[in-house]
Amino acid sequence: MPSTANTRLDAALLASMPILFVALWSTGFIGAKFGLPHAEPFTFLFIRFVITLALLIPLIKLMGSDWPAGWRLKSHIAVSGMLVHGAYLGGVFYGIYLGMPAGLTALLVGLQPLLTATLAGPLLGERIGGIQWLGLGLGLMGITLVLGSKLDPGVELFQGFGLGALACVIVALAGITLGTLYQKRYCTGMPLLSGTVVQYIAAGVLLGIGALLVEERHVEWTLAFVLTLAWLVLVLSIAAILLLMALIRRGEASRVASLFYLVPPVTALQAWWLFDERLPMVALVGMAITIVGVVLAARGQARR
Repeated sequence: MPSTANTRLDAALLASMPILFVALWSTGFIGAKFGLPHAEPFTFLFIRFVITLALLIPLIKLMGSDWPAGWRLKSHIAVSGMLVHGAYLGGVFYGIYLGMPAGLTALLVGLQPLLTATLAGPLLGERIGGIQWLGLGLGLMGITLVLGSKLDPGVELFQGFGLGALACVIVALAGITLGTLYQKRYCTGMPLLSGTVVQYIAAGVLLGIGALLVEERHVEWTLAFVLTLAWLVLVLSIAAILLLMALIRRGEASRVASLFYLVPPVTALQAWWLFDERLPMVALVGMAITIVGVVLAARGQARR
């Protein structure tokens, strides 16, 4: 009888882990919103990566994890890190820093599975099916509705942010998309934890150079900033990665991938609750259409 109860408890915990992972992941956009008033984006991210590495490297030794084999693989992992973490997080943080709402930022970069599925055809030789083309069309239609709802006839192109913020988020979307494709092609067999450390090192160097070149590197060490930094380091950069490792070991990676589609609406809900970020009805409809498009595109790829 106790074994049956333990089995049910284990099953319940396993079922909740993907949802917990996505809930934690969506707070990254919220963390940017909380922390950016106190530090510039590249400086903020550089500090985050330095602290994360100071905690992760001893953890690798403690867990006995193997490092990526050979400098060739390490170099490929570093390139993927500069794209997946450097360009992606740098673009997201700068877009929010320049005024783009966290919910809208999450929606735009949430197009990544759709673009990855589409670009996998010409770049990786994968055939694009009818379901994927339908998903692409719906995604573009939805994002047009969302952005169109933000049009402002005044001085700014959009309400509260301009083309600069939009360009930063597009860079983030391109970074996470190309980085995912690059990692899929050149980083097979990458140990998740130690490979992530190599990615963080490369991304940290890239963002550190950016901070030196374009920022004043001033930080207001307020309680709000310290708590936000602690959350991003401990919960997102470490706990979420360890949770992902546990899910992959249990064969739940595909379930996590499908739940990633919930990140934009979860982020939008958090941003509405914490910052009173509101979207008009046409934008909410556009968000729903976009999420359906992303799901269709990814499912079309998974069925092949």
